[in-house]
Amino acid sequence: MSQTSTSTVTRAEHKVPLMRIARRNTMPHLQAWLIRGGGLLCALLMGALLIASLGHNPIAVYADMINSAFGGRIGFNETVRIAVPLLGAALAVGLAFKMKFWNIGAEGQILVGAIAATYFALFQFDNLPRPVLLITMGLAAAVAGGIWGLIPAFFRAKWGTNETLFTLMLNYVAFGIILYLQSDPWRRPGTDFPIIDMFDLSARLPRLFGIHIGWVLVLVLTVLVHLYLARSKQGFQLSVVGQSENTARYAGMNVGRVIMRTMLLSGAIAGFVGFMQVSGADFTLNETTAGGVGFTAITVAWLSHLNPVIMILVAFFIAILERGSIRIQTTFMIPATIATVLIGIILFFMLACEFFINYRLIFRGKKGAES
Repeated sequence: MSQTSTSTVTRAEHKVPLMRIARRNTMPHLQAWLIRGGGLLCALLMGALLIASLGHNPIAVYADMINSAFGGRIGFNETVRIAVPLLGAALAVGLAFKMKFWNIGAEGQILVGAIAATYFALFQFDNLPRPVLLITMGLAAAVAGGIWGLIPAFFRAKWGTNETLFTLMLNYVAFGIILYLQSDPWRRPGTDFPIIDMFDLSARLPRLFGIHIGWVLVLVLTVLVHLYLARSKQGFQLSVVGQSENTARYAGMNVGRVIMRTMLLSGAIAGFVGFMQVSGADFTLNETTAGGVGFTAITVAWLSHLNPVIMILVAFFIAILERGSIRIQTTFMIPATIATVLIGIILFFMLACEFFINYRLIFRGKKGAES
């Protein structure tokens, strides 16, 4: 081989990266579940090291976390109460993500829906019968959340703005509105503290099996979203836009209209979650009404591969972790920050599993060949 050819090969080898990521075509289901199981085991072992470093027995801590979620009716009910908004918010962001619209604004959409529901709870509770009041609160929350989600969708459809930043900034706007309402217009009469009055009993969701009926409503929503994605023309259009906007346009679809319609629906679901929070769980409105649910729901949606049915299991799993972390703070005096880190470790490993299930690492061989 001539010196020129050798030099060319050497330069070509240097152009090949040491490592690159490639998407897998398929992976057997058994192998995928083995990876997930191994990831969960590694997460538990890593968490055990963290717990042991604090001077506690990891087995006792993990057992207490499970017991707090399933050991009694009160604990189980509390776990379901945590899972309800997680599932609802995951359904909301899942619709947008299916379309490759990165809706990071579920937190704000939840808050805006809660604001709309709170208005009727505070000022119309004595003018409307309880069923009419609750239905009105739910509809108002859905409309408000839908409009809040439609705003960034309109700008994306018309001018191609970045929806990630737009939806994220709207979270802070919604948060600021609540702070304003707390401090003056809706502040509880007779107090100087920025707090909103508790809801009248007529503005609270009824309970079923010891839990507010939001758990029934969110399961119904799950079925409806699944049917919408799998069986409806609009759901098919949503998926096509997510795969390729150019293909959707070539097929005659109005991409802008699909984007705005989907975000209207996504925001409406998130707003309805806000209604369930203030009417079923908190019975008032404050800056912690969303409580980070809109962000945690992103993890739920991704771990579920945007499948509404799988979201039920993932939301419940994360609810168990959150409920357990609260329990071990009091039982073992583990700081709240450490409990949060423990949850983060488990979720990190689970997300890493999904990465290795969908992608593979390709390393450059000694002679430039891929291995």
